Amino acid sequence: MPELPEVEVVRLGLVPVVSGARVESVEILDPRSLKRHRGPSEDFRHRLEGAEFDRPLRRGKFLWIPLRGTTQALVCHLGMSGQVLLGEEASDFGSHLRIRLGLVPATGKPYVVGFVDQRIFGSLAVDDLVDGDGAGGWGSDDPRVPYSVTHIARDPLDEAFDLDAVSAKVRGKNTEIKRVLLDQGVISGIGNIYADEALWATQLHYRYPTNRLSKKTFALLIHNVKEVLMKALAEGGTSFDQQYVNVNGKSGYFSHSLMAYGQQGSPCAKCGSILVREPWMNRSSHRCPRCQRVPRVG
Repeated sequence: MPELPEVEVVRLGLVPVVSGARVESVEILDPRSLKRHRGPSEDFRHRLEGAEFDRPLRRGKFLWIPLRGTTQALVCHLGMSGQVLLGEEASDFGSHLRIRLGLVPATGKPYVVGFVDQRIFGSLAVDDLVDGDGAGGWGSDDPRVPYSVTHIARDPLDEAFDLDAVSAKVRGKNTEIKRVLLDQGVISGIGNIYADEALWATQLHYRYPTNRLSKKTFALLIHNVKEVLMKALAEGGTSFDQQYVNVNGKSGYFSHSLMAYGQQGSPCAKCGSILVREPWMNRSSHRCPRCQRVPRVG
């Protein structure tokens, strides 16, 4: 599933082209991509056609575009394989095009935004904007967020991220550190790839008990999370195939910089030990057996 850097790359690509654009037409080729929209397909079309887009925003892995002059927004969840692409014709998007938006920008010629999703786990929806508890999405001072995003915590790159408050919350839990890193209600934007990378950088085992973490160690972990996310963002995100791409269809190349995730069988860059891949919660964790030792019980 795309994580914060991949979603932010899409948002940054949309900002200069959709901000201020008017939605001229909405074509729904597969209603399954509207499963998170509260209403029928015709309602989705009615709310969007004629609307004008504001600047795209993000919180964690959720992306939305406010509808200018309203209390609503177009919310995009990429799921496992969703893509938001720019083009000129429906034929530009291939056989997995699910929803097509015809846009007319403030200046320039009309163009098309295509929501492409091979596995149909992602979705588009028009949702109400509500108070975001003092801070909204990344990319604006607007304090509102879509109702469907209110349960999502702020991410470590957000200026409103409160390290002390999150540290106290995390260290007060009786669970494992990787479970918390992936809990979008505690810290958003982090998935399996960047959790493994940050834990390796901090030399923490993924099962390390959160109630045994020191405040200093947790602060170091968050510092490493931010470093990993910013580096991935600078390199266009992580792409192992053609599923995670920017709005122009180009893949990121952070996969070439990964130090732990997917590197099983390779020597650890810190100590030279062979990195391992281990089953964890119906997925995998990657670690160095020497740098990230199994925590003692008790």
